Amino acid sequence: MTHKLRLGVNIDHIATVRNARGGEHPDPVAGAYAAIKAGADGITAHLREDRRHITDDDLERLQMLCVGENIPLNMEMAAVNDMVEIAKRLKPHAVCLVPERREERTTEGGLDVAGLHNSVTPIVRELRESGARVSLFIEADERQIRAAAASGAPVIEIHTGAYAHALLDGDALRADKIFNAMQSGAKLGASLGLEVHAGHGISFDNVSSIASIPELHELNIGHFIIGEAIFMGLEDAIAEMRRCMDDARGYDG
Repeated sequence: MTHKLRLGVNIDHIATVRNARGGEHPDPVAGAYAAIKAGADGITAHLREDRRHITDDDLERLQMLCVGENIPLNMEMAAVNDMVEIAKRLKPHAVCLVPERREERTTEGGLDVAGLHNSVTPIVRELRESGARVSLFIEADERQIRAAAASGAPVIEIHTGAYAHALLDGDALRADKIFNAMQSGAKLGASLGLEVHAGHGISFDNVSSIASIPELHELNIGHFIIGEAIFMGLEDAIAEMRRCMDDARGYDG
């Protein structure tokens, strides 16, 4: 048996459904509360620069909820000054720096920490000084992992989207190559003293292999859980994801 893997539930796409029609429903904060009661270990929300789903008001209310429930809020954000000021004022438990492009449907690929070292490092320092646990959303690439460690961030989150896409495409060779890189990357990150998380594109079908990587401490999963909640309810979707993660770890409670 190994340590229990934490499950962070990203509630962005509850807001996506709300915003498709306008108004107040469904409320992502109510969804976050339901996820907490269903066993989520943390709540993740991405405040994008274009505010396409989560809004500033949502984030304020999420922080109040998470503080009240003693559950960590993980704020995903672009590495830009406007977002840094919001995070410093809000003081979420964690901040995850992610790449962001206006034209993308969702976050695509990892942050180029190596290429952006001179701009990312001061932001990491500023956020850490404000009290946030800072993570960097990156590819399982040695250069990026070493740059993340050099930036002073204590946590990395490995992008698992390419692995998920390779499996969906039926490209087993590519999936194996990416998975091996994720395993090596997690091992390297841990050896450098980083806490290693993973996220993006995780589903019931692929979570077992990802969760089996022993160096991982946390998975952040959103779109799939919110989508499955339409058919089976949020509580059951979280419970099934939790079961898959625990089984992969040999965790029996």
